[in-house]
Amino acid sequence: MHSFGHRANAVATFAVTILAAMCFAASFSDNFNSAAPTASVKILNINWFQKEANGNDEVSMTLNISADLSSLFTWNTKQVFVFVAAEYETEQNALNQGSNLKGKDFNLTMHWHIMPKTGKMFADKIVMTGYRLPEQYR
Repeated sequence: MHSFGHRANAVATFAVTILAAMCFAASFSDNFNSAAPTASVKILNINWFQKEANGNDEVSMTLNISADLSSLFTWNTKQVFVFVAAEYETEQNALNQGSNLKGKDFNLTMHWHIMPKTGKMFADKIVMTGYRLPEQYR
């Protein structure tokens, strides 16, 4: 009737089809997860604030970051990449990161990228306002 090769091919094809359906279901179910992380950042100390040779400002701060990122994790989450960036507005640009920071009000923005086991990546952020840099370099 059927040889061993035909039967092995049928079993392998069925297994791959089921695996593909499970991957689709996993990535589709992530669309229904409403992530709502919370975060707060306190600046404990400005270690140094100086201008680099290339014209950008360099700031070293000691931060106390308290964040609840548990809502970002689902059974399909492989890893989450999180970083904090300092951003400020000027008349010329709505978003700046890097130079002319003396005496500027700035926002600390916590960005995250969710990398799933299957499916597309998701990214979002929380903007925390109310921070100001010193008027002089240290």
